[in-house]
Amino acid sequence: MANVAAFLFLLLLSSGGNLIVVNGQRTRCVAKPSSDQATLLANINYACSQADCRNLQRGRPCFMPDNLMNHASIAMNLYYQAKGRNHWNCEFRGSGLIVVTDPSYGNCIYP
Repeated sequence: MANVAAFLFLLLLSSGGNLIVVNGQRTRCVAKPSSDQATLLANINYACSQADCRNLQRGRPCFMPDNLMNHASIAMNLYYQAKGRNHWNCEFRGSGLIVVTDPSYGNCIYP
């Protein structure tokens, strides 16, 4: 069954279709763990120029942990959600990863 799910996900991804839901689960965009610091910072700057990143400010729900990987993932997802959840909205020059697992934690909710 996992192979069928993976196949359907790849089929949707390669078809250029809108990836709002995969197997009944909402998709999100996060930074690839292999991304370098400069790429993560560029992704934050770009995504936050296009989407509302107030939740990343000090004292807000998604500020902690205060590191580039966390902040980039949140910013990239905000951009991805705001732009329509198309696979190309999570490209970020190859540093974005579409996931079906909800990365929310504590009071930091990924839309």
